[in-house]
Amino acid sequence: MLQKFDPRNQNLKVWVKDGLYPREEAKVSVFDSSVQGGDAVWEGLRVYPEGIVCLDQHLNRLLASAKTLAFTDIPTKAEVCSAIDQTLKANGMNDDTHIRLTLTRGEKITSGMDPRLNQNGSCLIVLAEWKPLVYDNSSGIKVISSSQRRNAPQFLDSKIHHNNLLNNILAKIQANVAGKDAGLMLDERGFVAELNGSNLFVVKGEVIYTPFAHACLPGITRKTVMDLCGRHDIECIEADLSLSELYNADGVFATGTMGELTPVVEIDGRAIAKSNPLMQRVLALFKASIREYCQPLLD
Repeated sequence: MLQKFDPRNQNLKVWVKDGLYPREEAKVSVFDSSVQGGDAVWEGLRVYPEGIVCLDQHLNRLLASAKTLAFTDIPTKAEVCSAIDQTLKANGMNDDTHIRLTLTRGEKITSGMDPRLNQNGSCLIVLAEWKPLVYDNSSGIKVISSSQRRNAPQFLDSKIHHNNLLNNILAKIQANVAGKDAGLMLDERGFVAELNGSNLFVVKGEVIYTPFAHACLPGITRKTVMDLCGRHDIECIEADLSLSELYNADGVFATGTMGELTPVVEIDGRAIAKSNPLMQRVLALFKASIREYCQPLLD
């Protein structure tokens, strides 16, 4: 499914480093580390009138990723929240909004890989757009397994929510060429990791399974689903899962901030039912509970 331009986003105000800029003026330097090496971390946030879904968890992950990559001049949570608040107010947004929150290592004094060249402080970008959920969650999505493997920790730790997304993009390109909605990525051992942009859950019998977070991002929506299962006495187990197990599942669904919960109705040409009662129960529980996870920006 290809996202479309929303005319409401024509005159956006975007936060870049130190303030708000009109869309056409919202730019970073050619010397910025994100341009030179994908050297940045990011989060996707969903906005409801009640607040931002799992805001604190997203900010914790952003700052932890920046610390792991040895960023300097990392903004505080309060500073990030202030920038988000100003951006939403400037655009008149409090619903139907997705935020791409990016923190780059900042501008370099000259081209190069060495982080010591970054002497101008980090750069925070708050890009808020009018954006509905990216998938049609009533009809579901079709996916194809990709030859592109998901990074394992010995290559690039998926626990770092970094901007270096080329392996995921290559998987998405394969899906595009095949006319499917997403690429299903395996880990280096051949077990299912995740889709190119979202986590996966599998229903078999009365149990829900999800891949271990060895090579996949341990997503925040993924954690929310696992918490909901625990609260409602639904058995949810992390496991190594093969493609064969997904082909023969009673139900499969994807989770992520941009799509929330999305049934997967086809994998490599094999049809997957989307009417499974247990899966539909989880989807309904999430839809009914999501606003309970919203947090206001400012106390």
